[in-house]
Amino acid sequence: MKKILFAILSIAIILPALNSCKTGEQTLKVISYNIRVGSAPDGNNHWDKRKPATPAMISDRQPDIFGLQEALKMQLDYIEETCPDYDHVGVHRDDGKEKGEVMAIFWNTKTQEMIKWGNFWLSETPEVPSKGWDAACFRTATWALLKDKRYKKFYYYVNTHLDHIGQEARAKGLSLIVDRIDDINPEGYPMILTGDFNVDLGDPCLQSLVGRMESVRDIAPVTDSLVTYNGWGEINQDRVIDYIYESGFSKAISFEGIRKSYNGIPYISDHYPIEAVLEF
Repeated sequence: MKKILFAILSIAIILPALNSCKTGEQTLKVISYNIRVGSAPDGNNHWDKRKPATPAMISDRQPDIFGLQEALKMQLDYIEETCPDYDHVGVHRDDGKEKGEVMAIFWNTKTQEMIKWGNFWLSETPEVPSKGWDAACFRTATWALLKDKRYKKFYYYVNTHLDHIGQEARAKGLSLIVDRIDDINPEGYPMILTGDFNVDLGDPCLQSLVGRMESVRDIAPVTDSLVTYNGWGEINQDRVIDYIYESGFSKAISFEGIRKSYNGIPYISDHYPIEAVLEF
Protein backbone atom coordinates (compact mmCIF):
# COMPACT_ATOMS: atom_id res chain seq x y z
CA MET A 1 0.00 0.00 0.00
CA LYS A 2 2.83 2.38 0.84
CA LYS A 3 4.39 1.73 -2.56
CA ILE A 4 1.10 2.52 -4.29
CA LEU A 5 0.65 5.75 -2.34
CA PHE A 6 4.24 6.74 -3.13
CA ALA A 7 3.67 6.09 -6.84
CA ILE A 8 0.48 8.20 -6.85
CA LEU A 9 2.25 11.02 -5.02
CA SER A 10 5.15 10.88 -7.46
CA ILE A 11 2.79 11.17 -10.45
CA ALA A 12 1.02 14.10 -8.78
CA ILE A 13 4.36 15.89 -8.45
CA ILE A 14 5.67 15.05 -11.94
CA LEU A 15 2.55 15.92 -13.96
CA PRO A 16 2.52 19.66 -13.13
CA ALA A 17 6.19 19.81 -14.04
CA LEU A 18 5.49 18.17 -17.39
CA ASN A 19 2.59 20.51 -18.04
CA SER A 20 4.75 23.55 -17.35
CA CYS A 21 7.07 22.43 -20.17
CA LYS A 22 4.35 21.64 -22.68
CA THR A 23 4.41 23.15 -26.16
CA GLY A 24 3.08 26.68 -26.23
CA GLU A 25 3.91 27.56 -22.63
CA GLN A 26 6.18 30.50 -23.51
CA THR A 27 4.36 31.88 -26.52
CA LEU A 28 4.17 35.24 -28.23
CA LYS A 29 1.16 36.25 -30.35
CA VAL A 30 1.99 38.51 -33.31
CA ILE A 31 -0.28 40.24 -35.82
CA SER A 32 0.55 42.05 -39.06
CA TYR A 33 -2.22 44.37 -40.22
CA ASN A 34 -2.45 46.74 -43.17
CA ILE A 35 -5.12 49.01 -41.76
CA ARG A 36 -5.74 50.88 -45.06
CA VAL A 37 -4.91 54.57 -44.97
CA GLY A 38 -7.76 56.43 -43.29
CA SER A 39 -7.90 59.27 -45.81
CA ALA A 40 -8.70 57.03 -48.80
CA PRO A 41 -12.05 57.68 -50.54
CA ASP A 42 -13.41 54.19 -49.90
CA GLY A 43 -17.15 54.90 -49.85
CA ASN A 44 -18.94 52.33 -47.71
CA ASN A 45 -15.55 51.02 -46.60
CA HIS A 46 -14.24 54.39 -45.45
CA TRP A 47 -12.28 54.38 -42.19
CA ASP A 48 -15.02 56.28 -40.35
CA LYS A 49 -17.47 53.46 -41.09
CA ARG A 50 -15.23 50.46 -40.47
CA LYS A 51 -13.00 51.69 -37.63
CA PRO A 52 -14.93 49.99 -34.76
CA ALA A 53 -13.83 46.65 -36.21
CA THR A 54 -10.20 47.32 -35.36
CA PRO A 55 -10.39 47.56 -31.54
CA ALA A 56 -12.91 44.70 -31.61
CA MET A 57 -10.38 42.53 -33.45
CA ILE A 58 -7.57 43.51 -31.08
CA SER A 59 -9.74 42.77 -28.05
CA ASP A 60 -10.73 39.41 -29.51
CA ARG A 61 -7.24 38.28 -30.58
CA GLN A 62 -5.27 39.98 -27.78
CA PRO A 63 -1.91 40.10 -29.55
CA ASP A 64 1.22 40.69 -27.52
CA ILE A 65 2.58 42.79 -30.35
CA PHE A 66 1.40 43.88 -33.79
CA GLY A 67 2.65 45.86 -36.76
CA LEU A 68 0.46 48.31 -38.67
CA GLN A 69 1.00 49.47 -42.21
CA GLU A 70 -0.55 52.58 -43.83
CA ALA A 71 -1.62 54.09 -40.51
CA LEU A 72 -2.26 57.82 -40.17
CA LYS A 73 -2.03 59.68 -36.88
CA MET A 74 -5.80 59.71 -36.43
CA GLN A 75 -5.85 55.93 -36.74
CA LEU A 76 -2.99 55.50 -34.28
CA ASP A 77 -4.73 57.82 -31.82
CA TYR A 78 -8.00 55.91 -32.20
CA ILE A 79 -6.34 52.59 -31.41
CA GLU A 80 -4.64 53.99 -28.33
CA GLU A 81 -7.93 55.50 -27.15
CA THR A 82 -9.91 52.31 -27.65
CA CYS A 83 -7.17 49.83 -26.68
CA PRO A 84 -5.67 51.37 -23.52
CA ASP A 85 -3.39 48.40 -22.81
CA TYR A 86 -1.37 49.17 -25.95
CA ASP A 87 1.30 51.73 -26.77
CA HIS A 88 3.12 52.33 -30.06
CA VAL A 89 6.18 53.72 -31.82
CA GLY A 90 6.75 54.75 -35.42
CA VAL A 91 7.79 57.58 -37.73
CA HIS A 92 5.78 59.41 -40.39
CA ARG A 93 7.36 58.25 -43.62
CA ASP A 94 7.23 61.43 -45.74
CA ASP A 95 9.17 63.77 -43.46
CA GLY A 96 9.99 61.81 -40.32
CA LYS A 97 7.84 64.18 -38.27
CA GLU A 98 4.13 64.48 -39.01
CA LYS A 99 3.52 63.87 -42.71
CA GLY A 100 2.53 60.57 -44.25
CA GLU A 101 1.80 57.03 -43.16
CA VAL A 102 3.41 55.30 -40.18
CA MET A 103 4.73 51.73 -40.06
CA ALA A 104 3.79 51.45 -36.41
CA ILE A 105 4.66 48.82 -33.83
CA PHE A 106 2.08 48.37 -31.07
CA TRP A 107 2.76 46.29 -27.97
CA ASN A 108 0.67 45.15 -25.02
CA THR A 109 2.13 47.04 -22.08
CA LYS A 110 0.93 44.34 -19.66
CA THR A 111 3.04 41.61 -21.27
CA GLN A 112 5.77 43.46 -23.17
CA GLU A 113 8.36 46.10 -22.31
CA MET A 114 9.81 48.44 -24.94
CA ILE A 115 13.60 48.71 -24.56
CA LYS A 116 14.58 50.77 -27.62
CA TRP A 117 13.46 51.40 -31.15
CA GLY A 118 14.40 53.12 -34.39
CA ASN A 119 13.47 53.71 -38.01
CA PHE A 120 15.12 53.82 -41.41
CA TRP A 121 14.02 54.58 -44.95
CA LEU A 122 14.14 51.98 -47.70
CA SER A 123 16.43 53.94 -49.97
CA GLU A 124 20.03 54.67 -50.84
CA THR A 125 20.05 57.17 -47.94
CA PRO A 126 18.22 55.26 -45.17
CA GLU A 127 18.96 57.69 -42.34
CA VAL A 128 16.96 60.59 -43.83
CA PRO A 129 13.47 60.86 -45.36
CA SER A 130 13.96 59.67 -48.93
CA LYS A 131 12.45 57.69 -51.77
CA GLY A 132 14.46 54.70 -52.93
CA TRP A 133 15.24 53.39 -56.41
CA ASP A 134 12.08 53.16 -58.57
CA ALA A 135 9.63 53.47 -55.66
CA ALA A 136 6.43 55.42 -56.07
CA CYS A 137 6.33 56.34 -52.36
CA PHE A 138 8.57 56.94 -49.39
CA ARG A 139 8.95 53.60 -47.60
CA THR A 140 10.26 52.88 -44.10
CA ALA A 141 10.98 50.11 -41.66
CA THR A 142 10.42 50.46 -37.91
CA TRP A 143 12.40 48.25 -35.55
CA ALA A 144 12.23 47.66 -31.81
CA LEU A 145 13.90 45.67 -29.06
CA LEU A 146 11.37 44.36 -26.56
CA LYS A 147 11.31 42.20 -23.46
CA ASP A 148 8.54 39.77 -22.72
CA LYS A 149 7.74 40.47 -19.06
CA ARG A 150 6.29 37.00 -18.47
CA TYR A 151 9.30 34.98 -19.58
CA LYS A 152 12.12 37.54 -19.30
CA LYS A 153 12.89 36.98 -22.99
CA PHE A 154 14.29 39.61 -25.36
CA TYR A 155 13.47 39.80 -29.06
CA TYR A 156 13.56 42.21 -31.98
CA TYR A 157 10.62 43.22 -34.13
CA VAL A 158 10.74 44.88 -37.58
CA ASN A 159 7.66 46.17 -39.40
CA THR A 160 7.64 47.45 -42.98
CA HIS A 161 5.63 48.13 -46.13
CA LEU A 162 7.35 47.56 -49.47
CA ASP A 163 6.52 49.66 -52.50
CA HIS A 164 3.49 48.77 -54.59
CA ILE A 165 5.01 49.91 -57.91
CA GLY A 166 8.80 49.68 -57.90
CA GLN A 167 10.06 46.15 -58.42
CA GLU A 168 13.64 47.21 -57.81
CA ALA A 169 12.57 49.16 -54.73
CA ARG A 170 10.89 46.08 -53.28
CA ALA A 171 13.87 43.82 -53.89
CA LYS A 172 16.49 46.28 -52.69
CA GLY A 173 14.34 47.53 -49.82
CA LEU A 174 13.88 44.03 -48.46
CA SER A 175 17.57 43.30 -49.00
CA LEU A 176 18.38 46.43 -47.01
CA ILE A 177 16.20 45.22 -44.15
CA VAL A 178 17.93 41.84 -44.15
CA ASP A 179 21.37 43.49 -44.14
CA ARG A 180 20.32 45.75 -41.29
CA ILE A 181 19.06 42.87 -39.14
CA ASP A 182 22.58 41.82 -38.18
CA ASP A 183 23.48 45.41 -37.27
CA ILE A 184 20.26 45.89 -35.31
CA ASN A 185 20.57 42.57 -33.49
CA PRO A 186 24.20 41.99 -32.40
CA GLU A 187 23.00 39.91 -29.45
CA GLY A 188 21.45 37.31 -31.73
CA TYR A 189 18.03 37.55 -30.09
CA PRO A 190 14.95 36.07 -31.78
CA MET A 191 13.70 38.31 -34.60
CA ILE A 192 10.29 38.96 -36.14
CA LEU A 193 9.63 40.70 -39.47
CA THR A 194 6.09 41.67 -40.46
CA GLY A 195 4.72 43.62 -43.34
CA ASP A 196 2.80 44.15 -46.50
CA PHE A 197 5.44 43.14 -49.05
CA ASN A 198 3.24 43.77 -52.11
CA VAL A 199 4.50 40.55 -53.71
CA ASP A 200 2.84 37.18 -54.13
CA LEU A 201 4.11 33.89 -52.75
CA GLY A 202 7.27 32.75 -54.52
CA ASP A 203 8.24 36.18 -55.83
CA PRO A 204 12.02 36.52 -56.43
CA CYS A 205 11.99 39.49 -54.05
CA LEU A 206 11.68 37.05 -51.16
CA GLN A 207 14.96 35.30 -52.00
CA SER A 208 16.92 37.73 -49.84
CA LEU A 209 15.24 36.18 -46.78
CA VAL A 210 16.19 32.60 -47.64
CA GLY A 211 18.59 31.21 -45.07
CA ARG A 212 18.10 34.24 -42.81
CA MET A 213 14.47 34.06 -41.72
CA GLU A 214 11.55 31.71 -42.26
CA SER A 215 7.97 32.46 -43.20
CA VAL A 216 5.68 31.37 -40.38
CA ARG A 217 3.04 30.61 -42.99
CA ASP A 218 5.39 27.95 -44.41
CA ILE A 219 6.71 26.35 -41.21
CA ALA A 220 3.83 26.38 -38.72
CA PRO A 221 2.08 22.99 -38.34
CA VAL A 222 -1.25 24.81 -38.16
CA THR A 223 -1.43 27.27 -41.04
CA ASP A 224 -3.28 28.52 -44.11
CA SER A 225 -2.51 30.06 -47.49
CA LEU A 226 -5.65 32.16 -47.77
CA VAL A 227 -5.57 35.51 -49.53
CA THR A 228 -4.57 38.50 -47.42
CA TYR A 229 -5.50 41.31 -49.83
CA ASN A 230 -9.24 41.20 -50.40
CA GLY A 231 -9.78 44.43 -52.39
CA TRP A 232 -13.09 44.93 -50.56
CA GLY A 233 -14.37 41.76 -52.21
CA GLU A 234 -13.78 42.88 -55.78
CA ILE A 235 -13.38 40.04 -58.29
CA ASN A 236 -9.77 39.15 -59.19
CA GLN A 237 -8.37 41.41 -56.49
CA ASP A 238 -7.51 38.73 -53.93
CA ARG A 239 -3.78 38.10 -53.36
CA VAL A 240 -1.39 36.76 -50.71
CA ILE A 241 0.93 39.71 -50.07
CA ASP A 242 1.21 40.03 -46.26
CA TYR A 243 3.89 38.15 -44.33
CA ILE A 244 5.25 37.24 -40.92
CA TYR A 245 8.84 35.97 -40.83
CA GLU A 246 10.84 34.82 -37.81
CA SER A 247 14.28 33.64 -36.77
CA GLY A 248 15.62 32.40 -33.45
CA PHE A 249 12.36 31.18 -31.91
CA SER A 250 12.22 27.56 -30.81
CA LYS A 251 9.21 26.88 -32.99
CA ALA A 252 6.25 28.37 -34.82
CA ILE A 253 2.96 27.15 -33.35
CA SER A 254 0.41 28.53 -35.80
CA PHE A 255 -0.34 30.96 -38.62
CA GLU A 256 -3.80 32.27 -39.47
CA GLY A 257 -5.47 34.84 -41.66
CA ILE A 258 -8.07 36.69 -39.58
CA ARG A 259 -11.20 36.68 -41.73
CA LYS A 260 -13.76 37.06 -38.96
CA SER A 261 -16.25 39.92 -39.24
CA TYR A 262 -16.29 42.30 -36.28
CA ASN A 263 -19.21 44.51 -35.22
CA GLY A 264 -21.07 43.44 -38.36
CA ILE A 265 -18.51 45.23 -40.56
CA PRO A 266 -17.84 43.14 -43.71
CA TYR A 267 -14.20 44.17 -44.15
CA ILE A 268 -11.90 45.42 -41.41
CA SER A 269 -9.61 46.69 -44.20
CA ASP A 270 -8.79 45.87 -47.81
CA HIS A 271 -6.31 43.44 -46.21
CA TYR A 272 -7.08 40.66 -43.75
CA PRO A 273 -4.85 40.83 -40.68
CA ILE A 274 -2.56 37.82 -40.25
CA GLU A 275 -1.59 36.24 -36.94
CA ALA A 276 1.29 34.04 -35.81
CA VAL A 277 1.95 32.32 -32.50
CA LEU A 278 5.63 31.72 -31.78
CA GLU A 279 7.36 29.91 -28.93
CA PHE A 280 10.53 31.24 -27.31
